Amino acid sequence: MSAGGYSPSPRPTFDRPAAIPGQAATRHIWGDAEAGFVADRIYASTGLIHALVFELPAGGAFRHSPEFRTVFGADEVLHVLEGTMVAANPETGEVHRIGRGERLFFRKDTWHHAFAHGGEPLRVLELFAPPPSAGTSGAYARERPYIERSRYADDAALGSVPGWVPGRVTLRPLAPADTVWRRELGVLEGVVASTEQLTVVTLEINPGEAAAEHAHGGDEVLYVLRGTLWVRAWHEDTTYVFELGADDACYLPAGARHEYRNYGTEIAEALAGIAPQYAP
Repeated sequence: MSAGGYSPSPRPTFDRPAAIPGQAATRHIWGDAEAGFVADRIYASTGLIHALVFELPAGGAFRHSPEFRTVFGADEVLHVLEGTMVAANPETGEVHRIGRGERLFFRKDTWHHAFAHGGEPLRVLELFAPPPSAGTSGAYARERPYIERSRYADDAALGSVPGWVPGRVTLRPLAPADTVWRRELGVLEGVVASTEQLTVVTLEINPGEAAAEHAHGGDEVLYVLRGTLWVRAWHEDTTYVFELGADDACYLPAGARHEYRNYGTEIAEALAGIAPQYAP
């Protein structure tokens, strides 16, 4: 970010499978006094997918300003790693409380603000596609009609039963019961959200288990939430092997065959974003 206002965020990209330790993720701070300031750790920003962890201090928030407009041309899944996030659409007045381990989904052209709630810092994994390199972030946002006044309440809820409010919903909290589970790879895998632009899956791999070798039709960024995962990938006649712990990630290019293995003594959990398509 330049002193004069908005500038594009860094775009770390890779031309082969790559491990991305949390400490090696690219640091970036964006925002201004009106929008708030946000600390990003950008793991990957390829031609197909953007993956980062953003952080807000206790009591912190991001909103929007003329320079920093939080409405993008991408589908997004936000997974709360630490703290509690209050997410709002300042255009519609929708507000949702998303706790640790819970997720939020929204599609392109959705305005969104976030607040660190409850006196704790907030850390959120953000998976975003199409990525900024496709023109979906800052320049896109600056072409959207500007919202002068933010709304943080939907008055249609007054006088009705919660959940029965008519109207358009743009922010979708994703409860654990919404996950669609499968064992196609021989391990427990759950589909969190899937569109024509982005598929997000969660993985729970028991000690001693290995996922079957497979490939995707899009770039993958896999982020380890808990435990330790070994990832083996094959790309252009080269074999890559990565050992990943919590807060580490890896990048797997579209078409690269790969597998996941748990050599540890506790369950390994991970979240993976694949864009644009999961199927080979």
